[in-house]
Amino acid sequence: MSQGKPVAHLKGTRAVVWGSEEACKIFGMGFYGKPIGIPKPKSPDFEKPLILDLIEAAYLAGKGEIRLYDPEGERFLTARELAEYASNTYNLFEEKLLAYTDLREAGYVVTSGMKFGSAFAVYKKGPGIDHAPFIVDVGRLKDRVDSTEIVRAGRLATTVRKRFIIAIPNLKTRRIDYLLFRWWKA
Repeated sequence: MSQGKPVAHLKGTRAVVWGSEEACKIFGMGFYGKPIGIPKPKSPDFEKPLILDLIEAAYLAGKGEIRLYDPEGERFLTARELAEYASNTYNLFEEKLLAYTDLREAGYVVTSGMKFGSAFAVYKKGPGIDHAPFIVDVGRLKDRVDSTEIVRAGRLATTVRKRFIIAIPNLKTRRIDYLLFRWWKA
């Protein structure tokens, strides 16, 4: 540990917290990350390393909860270095981090939505406790969304009993517009 804050080692689009005590502390702050080998832990009592998505790691680093270590450079990353690294490594990083931050600050538990084909799965209480009522994808105002993508997302969301939302962050104003899709039969 350094300066009393847990340390996460950056590896591609993930960050690993190797110490199980640190991993439990981070996970216990609000279901951050996934302990290796435990699909849906319900409590922060485990003795495993923790894998954080780059968005989660950047959010926690920005809040001063963790420090990110770049093993290649053998030093801790500054906020600017992390932003540069993430923007070059992670598609729509700034937009996704802004949406993630907004949802977390609103009290939701936000996890990767990769298994749903979206950016995030959003829970009211947490994975393993309740089911995520929302899947959220992130786009830009200038992006085109064709009808096939909307139908695909809608069918998936309906199949897994979730509401489909597109978050459209404005990086200049730091405001996010959310488009919620409701499906009905005519």
